[in-house]
Formats: sequence, structure tokens, C-alpha cells
Amino acid sequence: MRIAQIAPLMESVPPRLYGGTERVVSYLTEELVRMGHSVTLFASGDSTTSAELVSCVPVALRLDDNVRDVIPYYMLMLDRVREAAGNFDILHFHIEQFHFPVVRPLAGRTVTTLHGRQDLPDLKSLFAGFADMPLVAISEAQRRMLPHAHIVSTIHHGLPVDRHAPSYEPRGGYLAFLGRIAPEKRPDRAVAIARRAGLPLKIAAKVDRADRDYFRDVIAPLLGPDVEFVGEIADAAKSEFLGNALALLFPIDWPEPFGLSMIEAMACGTPVLAFRHGSVTEVVDDGVTGFTVDTVEEAEAALPAVIALDRRQVRRRFEERFSAARMAADYLKVYRKLARVAPRRMLDEGQPGAIEPVPLTASGEAGLLQG
Repeated sequence: MRIAQIAPLMESVPPRLYGGTERVVSYLTEELVRMGHSVTLFASGDSTTSAELVSCVPVALRLDDNVRDVIPYYMLMLDRVREAAGNFDILHFHIEQFHFPVVRPLAGRTVTTLHGRQDLPDLKSLFAGFADMPLVAISEAQRRMLPHAHIVSTIHHGLPVDRHAPSYEPRGGYLAFLGRIAPEKRPDRAVAIARRAGLPLKIAAKVDRADRDYFRDVIAPLLGPDVEFVGEIADAAKSEFLGNALALLFPIDWPEPFGLSMIEAMACGTPVLAFRHGSVTEVVDDGVTGFTVDTVEEAEAALPAVIALDRRQVRRRFEERFSAARMAADYLKVYRKLARVAPRRMLDEGQPGAIEPVPLTASGEAGLLQG
């Protein structure tokens, strides 16, 4: 198939450091290319891919100090995607809802993965107004928040099975927290659990601009000899960081759509102790890859059993459930179903929304965000 992947522009694909959505887009794109499909990736110019890369901004927007408003860059990217739409059998969007008005005439040949939280009240009207746009949920918990949206499938994320090397004899003797410093992620809970258990904690996390006050006022005072803030780490460092941990703490307090760090830990053979919110009970197999709890007290009581889990079995269950190959196969089923429902000949018969194919270049010429 001829497939377009349209990625967020905030981070490169894959991201240098934090960036769950961009990382998933990279894994999916590379697996589809490996399977023999013709894939074009619309992303920032500093992305790395074996697909054809269409550079839509020179560098990831988060890394460009001159960027004050991201919307103009997305509008330019979407116009380019619209002009090139006739080159593809399917357009797969990963940018939430920015594109709905632009590509609505081609709704049947698009699919949008919902990567973010969907429990916000404003979204109900949006999805009601664009009820013809095919959507993919990344968990059943996320899907249940949108009972009237046009969700065509639920597809859990996956990782390449060789991305992280498993560690069956961790040497670190610490608990790990990985992800983002934010009130809903509850790193303060992770500190409380670790201290009640008498174990050191290492926090590898990004601090967004919006969360700097929270980090300064709430988390920084909790740091000490037994609680180390490592900062943001690159993907290559995760195998060692997670693999040497006794367990990953995932003490969230919000409806987490998926939680990529949970399966990254499992890929390293590291069990997960997580709070029951959002997708957690779908991702963690209680008693196999970790345990789920509701309180800090329950977490403290469950931690010895979590640490005692068979790390080889944790890794095996990851391979069974969360591989990139499985994820790509699931998406291909969706692509093929949509391609049958909205046949490509519409483009050649002057149907409403028909768009003529245009040549693509990876250089970003034609006046797109140069200089």
C-alpha cells in the first residue's frame, strides 16, 4: 500500500528525548517499510526514517527558540498533505484533530490515531461535528470516553522487540519513574512509595515549561540522597535505566490513554507497579507483568510481590502483546478496510473532494518554512 504518516512537529521522529507519540509513529513507520509498503513520513526535517521523508519544518518545533505559535506550521504542513493526498491509498494522522476540516472531503481514506486524553468536554461537540472521520483509539479506556465518535478500531501501541535488551538480573537496586513531571503523573506518589519501602528512587523525566512551577515547588523539595532526579533521557539510555531497576512505578492520577513507559519497562523485563486509572488494567497483566493498586498503602504492600515477579515472563508477555509487528499488522487491517470502503478510483472520476496527485520532494522546497 501507499501510506502517508503525518506526525506531530513538536519533536523529531523518533524524538531525541521525550516524545511518546513521535516514538510510536517511528516504530509504526519503520515496521511498515520493513513489511514492503511504500511509506511517506510528513515530519520535521531532523527526523530519521527509512521511509520517504517530507520535511515540513527544518527542526522539531520544541527545539526552535524562534517559534512562538505552532499553529502556522501545522497549517502549512496540512496544506502540503492535502495537495499530495492523491499519491496515497491511506492518510494516517497523528496530530489529534488539526486536520479534520482540511481533509474531510477525503475522510474515507484517512484514519486518525487519538494519542491524547479524550475526556475533555469540548471534544464531544468536535467529534459529533466530524462524525465521518475514522478514528483509532489506543486503549479501550480511551475509547469508552467517546461513545459517539467514529472509532473503527482499538490498537495498543507496540515496540520493536529488539529495541530494548532485557535484563534478568538488575544491578541497580532502585525503583524507577520514567516520563514527564506533571501533577497528573504523580511523581510525588512515587517518592512516597519508595521511601515507605526503604528503596532509592531514580526519576528520569521531562519538565515541560507549563510544569516548571510544579517541579520547583512540589518535586524539587522531595529530592535527596535517596531520590535522584536524572532528567530527560534518550531512548538509547532506557534499556540500562529500566533494565537495572527493580520495578517501574507508574502512580498516575488521570485517565492515561496508554502509558508507553509501561511496555518499555516490560521490554526490559522490568515489572510495573501502577495505579488503576485509564488504560493501566489493559496494559498490566496482574501477577504476570506487574500489579495494579489504588492507594500508596496498597502500593507499599504490593511492591515485594512486584519485585519478585519472573522477569523472563515479563519479557515474554511483552513480546506476545506489545510488538511493533503486531501493531503494524493491526493498522494494516484498518487501512485495507478503509481502502475498500473508499476506493481510490474516486480520485480519477471527479468525485467531490478529488485531489490531483502532485510530486513530492523531501527537501522542503516549494517555499515551505525555509530559512
